[in-house]
Amino acid sequence: MGDLYTLHGQNIQLDLVTCYTGEPAGFRPANGAVYRVQDYRGWDGAKRLVQILRGRRVSTLGIICAGVPVMANWKWMLLAGLRAKVFVMNENGDYFWVDYSNWKLIGHFMLFRAGMSGDNGIWLPLRMLVFPFGLLFLAAYAGWLHARRWIRRL
Repeated sequence: MGDLYTLHGQNIQLDLVTCYTGEPAGFRPANGAVYRVQDYRGWDGAKRLVQILRGRRVSTLGIICAGVPVMANWKWMLLAGLRAKVFVMNENGDYFWVDYSNWKLIGHFMLFRAGMSGDNGIWLPLRMLVFPFGLLFLAAYAGWLHARRWIRRL
């Protein structure tokens, strides 16, 4: 948190939505608030949190995508519910703004998180395409064997 205060000024308003109970090191409660998702359970709680953040006129939304699905539904809900400029940060602290000028970077990030970068970028879609046909073949073969056995019993 200290780096954000250094980059954007000591008096910036910084609100945090988290699933952790404590506050991160360097967070200044006088300049923001901490919202814990445990306090906003269910759909009604999520809508209430979005309304609170809208009332605080959130202008920028930072989403940490660390390759784990922790709070994934909350991230999507905040992304859809708030009118804010969005940046995505990975576990290394690298970040990019989500806008049309970064479409190549966003596409690469999504492919990497989906496990389709490098060699998997070629083979995974091919496997996904072939899988239904393989499954159909195995089901037809099993049906043919069972039908043949049923006919022999008659």
